[in-house]
Amino acid sequence: MTSPNSGSEHEGLVIRDNRRIDPKTGQVREGAGKTAEQSSPAASADAAQQDDSLAAELATQLAERTADLQRLQAEYSNYRKRVERDRVTVREQAVANVLTELLPVLDDIGRARDHGELTGGFAKVSESLEAAVGKLGLQTYGAKGDPFDPTVHEALIHSYSAGVTEPTAVEILQPGYRLGERILRPARVAVAEPEEPAGGASNAAKTGEAGEAAADPETN
Repeated sequence: MTSPNSGSEHEGLVIRDNRRIDPKTGQVREGAGKTAEQSSPAASADAAQQDDSLAAELATQLAERTADLQRLQAEYSNYRKRVERDRVTVREQAVANVLTELLPVLDDIGRARDHGELTGGFAKVSESLEAAVGKLGLQTYGAKGDPFDPTVHEALIHSYSAGVTEPTAVEILQPGYRLGERILRPARVAVAEPEEPAGGASNAAKTGEAGEAAADPETN
């Protein structure tokens, strides 16, 4: 026996299939999942805000780490440059000390060459020594006629000459040696300056005559 209200109950019952995948076609239904997203707009806004905050924090951390790496790289580069500079300085000082000790030997070789005594095996040894110190950077300087420079010359003899227009090294008594820009020994020279003006000599003569007149009272 059927209840009189059973038909109306079945007619008012509505069944909705909210499955995302259509069981018949196996395809994703249009609009699937939108209901859940539209039902919580506040949750979506909070999630977006959290994502933005996280991205900003990550960007800040990345900038800080990049700055730290750049600072460390600069410090390491400066350290390498300082070590290399110190190493070069120590090497140059060591080479300069050795070459300074050899300068008297080079002077003896030069004097022997000037007197024609540099012959035989001694000549070969001296040439080898001069070639070796040349490879180390030792340079000889000082030539007759060079303008006198007190920073690289040492004047041992001083005179006046009409043949020069400025202080000039007219004789090289001992050559100078340099290592790069460092002067190991200045060139020792005889320096000539231009002759004193003629007026200066006449004034000196007049001064001398006046002194002699003052010393002889009977002349007055």
